[in-house]
Amino acid sequence: MKKVIVFLACLLSLAPAYAQLRIGLRAGLSTSDLQVAPATVVGPGGLDYLKLAVDEAHFGLQGGLVIQASLGKRLLLQPEVLFNSNKVDYRVEDLTDPTAPTTIKSEKYQNLDIPFIVGYRLGPLRLQAGPEAHIFLNSTSGLTDYEGYKQDFQKATFGWIAGLGLDIWNFMLDARYEGNFTKFGDHITFYDKTYDLGDPPSRWLFSLGYLFGKR
Repeated sequence: MKKVIVFLACLLSLAPAYAQLRIGLRAGLSTSDLQVAPATVVGPGGLDYLKLAVDEAHFGLQGGLVIQASLGKRLLLQPEVLFNSNKVDYRVEDLTDPTAPTTIKSEKYQNLDIPFIVGYRLGPLRLQAGPEAHIFLNSTSGLTDYEGYKQDFQKATFGWIAGLGLDIWNFMLDARYEGNFTKFGDHITFYDKTYDLGDPPSRWLFSLGYLFGKR
């Protein structure tokens, strides 16, 4: 958390001293777009062990703090710290036992998402884009039921975010698209071998926010 605070302080230091600062809250939902393919997991003897595929990516929940620095009438800087929770279901086939049924195993994970938005106002509309950091917090996974499985999440990953916003009084309605620079499933390891399942994930984010104070 100290690193997060330092990170935000550095970002806000980019804003001139005369910038108008406002603090607010944001909450919303996310829908994941995963371009993935099944992976065959190899056991310690070199034989095929499991067939692993994504069955469903559930809606995610996101919420947290917004800090907005207005630089004149149009330009703004907006760092955010958002708690994000997601759930993915995996379809697992045991290749060592042809009679074993295919099972569904769920994985839940939580991150701190830290986007740094640069925005441009066009009346009540906002154009926005910027880099984003994802700080891993915690995860629970049904894949631990299988021998040799271990999670290996990176402490921090990075991506980008862009979208449109609509300001109505102190309320903010936002639709954003988020991309990442790391492949989906790169935390999945069996017997110390990583099994990323496809391209870097992307998702749509829809949120409602409220900024305190006057613009």
